[in-house]
Amino acid sequence: MTETLQCLKKHGQRLDLEIAKELRVPLATVRQHLTALADAREAIICKTIQFENGRQIEAWQGRISGFVPPPAPGRKPKAKS
Repeated sequence: MTETLQCLKKHGQRLDLEIAKELRVPLATVRQHLTALADAREAIICKTIQFENGRQIEAWQGRISGFVPPPAPGRKPKAKS
């Protein structure tokens, strides 16, 4: 479980598929670790559905608690005063 937590700390947020591939462990093991980390409030997980070449991929996305992803590049709306 600490390896999964270290991977999340290193990358900020990752899909369970990416974590399993990087750590070379089964996907079910990564999902158990993510669930345990979420129960301990060390990580946040959400289920996502992505489409690649028309193929549906269901995955879990995990990230460290308190981590805020950087804003997307591009123009930002101006603040109204």
